Amino acid sequence: MAEDGKEDSVATDEDSDHTAADGGNSLNITMTEDGSTLMRRMEICVVEAEKRSGKNAVNMQEAFTVYLIETRPMDAVADGRNPAPDSLWRRYSEFELLRNYLIVTYPYIVVPPLPEKRAEFVWHKLSADNMDPDFVERRRVGLENFLLRVASHPVLSNDKILYHFLTEEHGWKEVVYETGFQAKADSRLRALSATFRVRNPDKRFMEMKHYSDELQSHTSQLLRARARVADRLYGVYKVHGNYGRVFSSVCVCVCDKLPSLCVCLCVSPCFLCSEWSAIEKEMGDGLQSAGHHMDAFAASIDDILEEEEHYADQIKEYLFYAEALRAVCRKHELTQFELEMASQDLISKKQQREELATGIVRTFSFKGMTNKLFGQEAPEQREARLKLLEELIAEGEETVKEKTVECAEHVERAWVDMQRFKEQKDKDLREALINYAVMQISMCKKGIQVWGNAKDCFLKM
Repeated sequence: MAEDGKEDSVATDEDSDHTAADGGNSLNITMTEDGSTLMRRMEICVVEAEKRSGKNAVNMQEAFTVYLIETRPMDAVADGRNPAPDSLWRRYSEFELLRNYLIVTYPYIVVPPLPEKRAEFVWHKLSADNMDPDFVERRRVGLENFLLRVASHPVLSNDKILYHFLTEEHGWKEVVYETGFQAKADSRLRALSATFRVRNPDKRFMEMKHYSDELQSHTSQLLRARARVADRLYGVYKVHGNYGRVFSSVCVCVCDKLPSLCVCLCVSPCFLCSEWSAIEKEMGDGLQSAGHHMDAFAASIDDILEEEEHYADQIKEYLFYAEALRAVCRKHELTQFELEMASQDLISKKQQREELATGIVRTFSFKGMTNKLFGQEAPEQREARLKLLEELIAEGEETVKEKTVECAEHVERAWVDMQRFKEQKDKDLREALINYAVMQISMCKKGIQVWGNAKDCFLKM
């Protein structure tokens, strides 16, 4: 990136689409790079995680995990050079800050989600502790995937804050806060928490909102079913571990006469071990070999379910994508609601002007009642009110025009990005499910092979 020299260039008019849609920051937040994404200019990796301890905001000791991000310019890699990568450490909360900034600044984009903060939809033998090494490793992979998603997005990848996040270990938070995105986030949160009903929403966004609800529902059901199946599969495999102990324990017993005096190194019933070793001594080698196959089969389930968890995480990503999709739809509802309120207010003021000019009150109002009780107001007062109404109407027309443009721009941009998201989702989920099916087939073949080997052992007895 150091050799590109364009990352701090001022966005051109053509690239103004990439600036914040809510109110125009004075800060130029985009980088123009011939329309290319950051992924084509920079190699990005989250290479490792490290557990640390320190004091939090209330001066209490806490343990936390940091992740090492390494970046390298792609032109150096393409030229065959292998320079040392730039590296810095980031906490999960810093990833959250970056994503919150992107959500507020680009409300028309389905912003990629972060990996889960705590494990959900897991099989019961997998630790749900967010400091567990296996979980931390899965989250490291998820954080790298988040950065690659953002860096390959045609709009998000050109944001300057993203570049600062990847290259500036200190000071990048101050740059984020200078954008004023928090104030926008707070005002939007208050607006969205208010109860309102949009009269004329875009039907496409209503359908997309319904689509996101279905995506979340179906994905969560799939993950729950997978967790239940994993639990049952784990139990089946561990039963084979018991078989292995029974078979291989034959050669361990040192007493073949008195079960009560048997000293056995296995956990299977000593009586069974003693009976098999005493009565079926010629079968000992075959049973021992079959037991080893069963033990290997039982032990393989841990690696299998860990690999399954990788595919489950890919599906979970789209469980969280559903909320990002709904956020874009809610923004449409908000802009449409503001447009309708501005239009209604303009109509009301125009009606007031007409009533004041003609003296005919068509709707009930407190002002109309006072006029009937105390007489009409003086001509000078009426002229002053008319002048004020004219000014308010002019402001209202300008507001309606701005809200109409804002709503139309959001609809156009959001629809393009949502179609891009759907294509990406179809491709990713198809690939993940195919790979999952291939893994299941491979697992079944290995199971058949184990039973085939055990059968050969039995036949040789």
